Amino acid sequence: MNDTPILSVREISAGYGKKTVINGVSFSADEHSVVGLLGANGCGKTTLLKAVCGIIPYSGTIEICGQKTNKLNARQLARLCSYIPQRSGISIDISALDVVLMGFNPELKILESPNSAMRDRAMEMLSLVGLDSRADENYSQFSEGQKQLCILARSMVRECRLMLMDEPESALDFGGRYLMLDAVKNITDKRSCSALVTLHDPQLALNICTKILLMKNGSIVSEIAPCKNSISEIEKQLSEIYGPLSVHKCTGRNGKSQFVLVKE
Repeated sequence: MNDTPILSVREISAGYGKKTVINGVSFSADEHSVVGLLGANGCGKTTLLKAVCGIIPYSGTIEICGQKTNKLNARQLARLCSYIPQRSGISIDISALDVVLMGFNPELKILESPNSAMRDRAMEMLSLVGLDSRADENYSQFSEGQKQLCILARSMVRECRLMLMDEPESALDFGGRYLMLDAVKNITDKRSCSALVTLHDPQLALNICTKILLMKNGSIVSEIAPCKNSISEIEKQLSEIYGPLSVHKCTGRNGKSQFVLVKE
């Protein structure tokens, strides 16, 4: 593993206009990791993601693979990281395959079309999220959950070093949520990359994420490593955000251990 983190955030503050939303945030993300951001609505999760991907200005230091993001232009930054917003913003009639192929835009010259290898890679990613049989269908007619899966395939089609995802599971059903996050974990396991994901579901985060950052009032108040921290430590930290709850581990029929949360 490379000693340099994929993502290094040091003393970041950002907001909108004169309103500061996040203040003095610091953390890092190593390669082969899925880092989850948990916290109540309005705590600053989305603002933090927007600062990392260059959508809003910030003070402090953000580095991706040792490169300061404020020294990179939009195209250079897009080559290093991909971003999935809460809403895709695509409102035109376009096939699912063409949506995924958009992921190659940072590598293409003006008016250059994706080649056959890129199309094959796009189909591979659609297959990973279960949409390969619908590659030629109109993206605008997909459900919101299917659109999210398609955008996920777009973010994974290039081997960028950092994937940024803002509540990617919000429009998905129970099975779709695990399908999406399992696909993200599969990619980060295989590639020299990392993912930073805002989530609403702490149980999902415990079962998928390498590290979980708990946010409150614009700051990171604690950090959980699900594979290292004890059950009592996890309960204590999550309870500070979500109120009294208990955490249990159970084993499914497949023999895999899973975290289960119960609200007290």
